[in-house]
Amino acid sequence: MDEATPAGVVQRYSAAVIAGDEAAAAAYLTDAAKNRCNNLEPAAADNLRVTLVSTTERPASADVKVLITVSEAGGPFGSAEYQIEDVFDLVKTGDKWLIDSAPWQLTVCPNPAVKR
Repeated sequence: MDEATPAGVVQRYSAAVIAGDEAAAAAYLTDAAKNRCNNLEPAAADNLRVTLVSTTERPASADVKVLITVSEAGGPFGSAEYQIEDVFDLVKTGDKWLIDSAPWQLTVCPNPAVKR
């Protein structure tokens, strides 16, 4: 998808998260999103699949609804899989779309707060 569209930004961000490239993923986040870390343990992204459901685009913001499929190994009948619908919130900054919030399974925390 075109990187100039909200869906294209979500596609590239999700691919970076799944690949474990937090630096590349962070390039698609607003400053507020980069600094909004809850110290949550990140989900294992290597077992995720993200599918576009819909995009709602407004002049200064957009919502990209996705279907997140999580696969888990094991169980008495083999691998288990479940799906969750969630939304990415994007804002337009200049001529670029940036992610202001992402589903928790795809959240990266490039600026974690240091606690001692």
